[in-house]
Amino acid sequence: MTKNPGPPRAVCAAFGAEGDAVRLAGGKGGTWRVGDVVLKPSEGDDEVRWRAEVLTALPASPRFRIARPVRAADGDWLAGGWEATEAVAGHPDQRRVDDVIRVGAAFHELVAAVPRPTFLDTRHDPWVYGEQLAFFDTPPPGPRRPSKLLDELLALRRPAALPEQVVHGDLLGNILFSDGLPPAVIDWPAYWRPPAWASAVAAVDAMVWHGTGPEVIDRWAHLPEWNQMLVRAAIYRLGTWDAAGWPQEPEDAYRPVVATITHLVQGVRHAR
Repeated sequence: MTKNPGPPRAVCAAFGAEGDAVRLAGGKGGTWRVGDVVLKPSEGDDEVRWRAEVLTALPASPRFRIARPVRAADGDWLAGGWEATEAVAGHPDQRRVDDVIRVGAAFHELVAAVPRPTFLDTRHDPWVYGEQLAFFDTPPPGPRRPSKLLDELLALRRPAALPEQVVHGDLLGNILFSDGLPPAVIDWPAYWRPPAWASAVAAVDAMVWHGTGPEVIDRWAHLPEWNQMLVRAAIYRLGTWDAAGWPQEPEDAYRPVVATITHLVQGVRHAR
């Protein structure tokens, strides 16, 4: 395993972070807390700067907190290839998927008027591949490993004309809960998709990895084009798994969830 060193002293100084560096869970092993500041390497400078400007301008909400970005001493949102945010109290609780979806909805209401960022046209990573596979009529370029589960899901995909906006594409593990405080939104990977898709990603993640029962699907069935958003959420996750070059997708984890989604979509189709 490659050693992942903490932030250099010069980076900590640039962001006014004082104290010992403590590695945090998640964040691909590269996120550190130093005093009251959380630092992590930039994974796209344009996105970091765009996100920082948007989050800084957002008004406070009684429904959730925001991990506000921290400027470096020179006024930039980056220093030495690192970005920083204020540390916020709380811990993720992936069992609270309904609360996560509610917080996501509140967040999406607040950012609904934000224009589509241009960096989305040039960003390329396994997650973007999975998202494009889920939504594009023409599959994105690149080889795809044989996958029965993905093939089943792609066959279920139907047109779903919904308004799109900037959304948080990884809600479940990035909402922090703390007693007596509103939940906090952290680590925002931005996508230009329907908000219901972001909710579906959280539901699929909870069912696949955290023991949530399929009842969560019924609880959010009022969301627009919910069945098709679930299909696209599962394609997104499985497509990312493939594009990242990780081992073959964990079929045992995904198979029951894909079966549930398949039964739901086919049942609706037959009812018509």
